[in-house]
Amino acid sequence: GALAGPALAGGSVKDDPAPEGRKFTHSFNLGVTSDYVFRGFSQTREKPAMQGGIDLGYGIFYAGVWASMLDFGDVAAGPDTGRTIATTEVDVYAGIKPVWGKFNFDLGAIYYAYPGAKDSFARHGIREFDYFELKFGVSTTPVDKLTTGVTVFYSPEYTNKQGSVTTIEGAIAYELPKAWVFTPTIGGLLGASFGNFDAAKANPGFVAANGEDSYLYWNAGLALTVEALTLDFRYWDTNIDNSGPVAATKFCNGAAFQCDERFVFTAKVTF
Repeated sequence: GALAGPALAGGSVKDDPAPEGRKFTHSFNLGVTSDYVFRGFSQTREKPAMQGGIDLGYGIFYAGVWASMLDFGDVAAGPDTGRTIATTEVDVYAGIKPVWGKFNFDLGAIYYAYPGAKDSFARHGIREFDYFELKFGVSTTPVDKLTTGVTVFYSPEYTNKQGSVTTIEGAIAYELPKAWVFTPTIGGLLGASFGNFDAAKANPGFVAANGEDSYLYWNAGLALTVEALTLDFRYWDTNIDNSGPVAATKFCNGAAFQCDERFVFTAKVTF
């Protein structure tokens, strides 16, 4: 996301030409993925998902909404036992993207919502899926066709009320010469999430897996773009051990929240 920009500009023929940097932009996207992976963890129990969003912009300002199918498995205990935990994620975001020399900045905020989620404990203020993040990103093109960027995300209260979590991502992408009708781009991302875990507390805080309050994740892949269509082939992995008893790993074992290595295919159309 730190390396992406508006896709389509709009306006009225009755208006004077808008000054550069003051144009209204809008885009719509719809896609399907073989596995919705977020920061190394599968959000769909390694199953396909439909996704889509809308982006609006004016000058350096932008806002949008994006949604995806989910599968967090079934509730194990409480009044919602046996019911699906969550089936939908809706992200609402806004911010500004100023430019300084060769550097493009992205300062924004994201609200992650899980409408209809069955979290029995949330009613008592103990757990809650919805959470909020601040984002600061900067990207640049040091040489032609090569883009690099770093983005920092900070949540004062991460999902499930796990306390503050900071995530740092570095990304790189290089556009290759056109092949047939496709414009290929190779790229990758390295990320790390850091929280605070204290088993002695009633609410111990952030646990990625295996009782750890920090972990690494990464991806590398190839994107093929032709007009409005993008086909993405990507390898994902983390440094988290994906074996052992569920009680010890918290996640990455059983059917939900798998974080082992996998290949993910995504097809997206943007207008």
